[in-house]
Amino acid sequence: MNFVFVSLQRINTDRESTSTSLAKELAKKHTVLFVNPPIDRKTFLSKNNDHYVEEHIVQIKNGSTGIKKLAENLYMLNTSSLLESINWIPSTKVFSLFNYINNRRFARDIKNSLQELNFESFILINDKDIFRSFYLKELLRPSLYIYLDRDYTLGVDYWKRHGANLEPRLIKKSDLVVCNSNDFVKSAKKYNANSFYIGNGVDLKLFNSDVSHDIPEQLKTLKQPIIGYVGALSSLRLDLNLIVQVATAMPECSFVLIGKEDKEFSKSVLHEMENVHFLGKIDKKNIPSYVQYFTVCINPQLLNEITIGNFPLKIVEYLAMGKPVVAKSTNTMKEVFSEYSYLADDAQEFTNLIKKALSDDNSIKHSERISFAKSFSWDKVVSLLDESIKSSANNNSTLI
Repeated sequence: MNFVFVSLQRINTDRESTSTSLAKELAKKHTVLFVNPPIDRKTFLSKNNDHYVEEHIVQIKNGSTGIKKLAENLYMLNTSSLLESINWIPSTKVFSLFNYINNRRFARDIKNSLQELNFESFILINDKDIFRSFYLKELLRPSLYIYLDRDYTLGVDYWKRHGANLEPRLIKKSDLVVCNSNDFVKSAKKYNANSFYIGNGVDLKLFNSDVSHDIPEQLKTLKQPIIGYVGALSSLRLDLNLIVQVATAMPECSFVLIGKEDKEFSKSVLHEMENVHFLGKIDKKNIPSYVQYFTVCINPQLLNEITIGNFPLKIVEYLAMGKPVVAKSTNTMKEVFSEYSYLADDAQEFTNLIKKALSDDNSIKHSERISFAKSFSWDKVVSLLDESIKSSANNNSTLI
């Protein structure tokens, strides 16, 4: 089969996502075109883009956009059309008129690539691109339009303004909705009965505890034990106050935070604490070498509408390296990871559980965590996706 992905993520970055990993796994047996997010006028004029976006902008300027082959059966598209920045429009009705124009520009570039690849029929998977891909089902006419729901974006103001109205409509008109958490399935089923759980996967070749890494230079001088976190340091998702309280209560430990900081984190008192170390953003391929030398891994999430039902992929990555994990007690953590992690409701409990994780750790638990993490393969996710497609087709004879 032929698959086309549209997404909020780029496939040519140093950090994998659900959609990029799914695309790469599907390409082992099918032909896949991954469409990188298009460039809008605000981004085009911005001076704060990362180098992947800047590379796309340069291609637009010199007319070198188009398809690039990344691997056997896997292609990437950087589109040439510049979209208008319209999210400032207060009226969703007016926004939708301009959004349709943006969708037509986006669809035109994709159509040209479909012809180049001889995609006479294809399955379109939309990874949370609520606005730019809202009309692609009508404009591209795929044999199946799948909405991939893997994060709660409506908790962010940018998406909330028009997304609160448009995402339910997008879910409703999709032929199939696939989700990486059961909370998202329950929510999607309010609008579309063809909503299924496919879970999440982990790169088991990269996060392989059998591979021995040299200790990174940044960790060599830190006192043990090392309590580590990897991921975006976002105050919308992480409990900043909890981290401060736990690090204060455990001065004998080194707390290592890896990831890009938002303004709240960059200005926080954590930067004044001797036992807290910010290492910045690190390329994904180097992350296992750091996790291997963490004594305990943490995920101190805030409990809010953004995090309560999400599937934190970093937990599987931690467990795949055999590491004890202490995390805030979200729905998915309780439902999926309760047997293999320590779950806390507040800072005091979080501190106590880190101490428990340090004292309880042993080789048997190490092996059990690794064995459990191996059940989260991308091959399994693709199998569940395939079952969902077949179930959807059986429920509606007009589908493939």
